[in-house]
Amino acid sequence: MIIINVDVMLARRKMSVTELTQRVGLTMANVSLLKNGHVKAIRLSTLDKICEALSCQPGDVLEYVAGDDDEDGA
Repeated sequence: MIIINVDVMLARRKMSVTELTQRVGLTMANVSLLKNGHVKAIRLSTLDKICEALSCQPGDVLEYVAGDDDEDGA
């Protein structure tokens, strides 16, 4: 399963969700969904903007955890 660590990176960078939304150009609702891990996909262009805004690598935002917690079993 893939874990999205946007909330962790925001805390490390001492950045608010509002500031991230302004830098990335996403809505507050979409950043909130990412932050809480309630998304099934993320565009690479969005990941690129998040990494640029947070001065991090994709691996800082995305984490793989072994297990079969997938809803669809794929």
